[in-house]
Amino acid sequence: MHASDAGYGLWLLAAINAAFFIFFAWSFYKPLTRWDWRGFGMFSAFVVALFAEMYGFPLTLYVLGGWLSANYPQVNWLSHDAGHLLEMWFGWRANPHFGPFHIASFVFIGGGFWLLSTAWPVLYRAQREGRLAREGVYARMRHPQYVAFVLVLTGFLLQWPTLLTLVSYPVLVWAYARLARREERDCLSRFGEDYVSYMQEVPAFIPRRRRGPVRSAGEAR
Repeated sequence: MHASDAGYGLWLLAAINAAFFIFFAWSFYKPLTRWDWRGFGMFSAFVVALFAEMYGFPLTLYVLGGWLSANYPQVNWLSHDAGHLLEMWFGWRANPHFGPFHIASFVFIGGGFWLLSTAWPVLYRAQREGRLAREGVYARMRHPQYVAFVLVLTGFLLQWPTLLTLVSYPVLVWAYARLARREERDCLSRFGEDYVSYMQEVPAFIPRRRRGPVRSAGEAR
């Protein structure tokens, strides 16, 4: 079977898909600060590595091909559908695009992009006005943009896990957490006690259950 017959070697398609998702994320995120660009750059590298294997060269299937064939002889590991490894491992024999992991991946990816689209206008207005972003989703978590990126990366990992993305995923999560801490140090130097109060009221990544009405930006100040 030729690579193109198996759905690989399609480098133009890989480039188009990577460019689409990178541009889609940029249209919601529009990085401004150096921290924004670093976070966006790491996301872009992950997406490029993912689609290079999804449509270009299936490195993971070649490296694990012997083990996979020996343990799952009923699966045609040269086919493109076999790249949906979680569906194959857990015995989903129907179209993998309708498998549970693939559907869950759309929930994570869609949720991540929704969070980006919701957070960006709030942050943009606050940056233009030289104040803290404390309304909208920023009233529930301090770093929704990094949470959004992790949700999207998790979705891609569920949909098409590869050796490169599996290795880079925890590194990226750690890097995003570190970028968030650096951002906070910058905000502490700019906003002082206002940001200390904000940190005490709002968690960094995982929102608390609401126990009362959320204060508006004017009330917070």
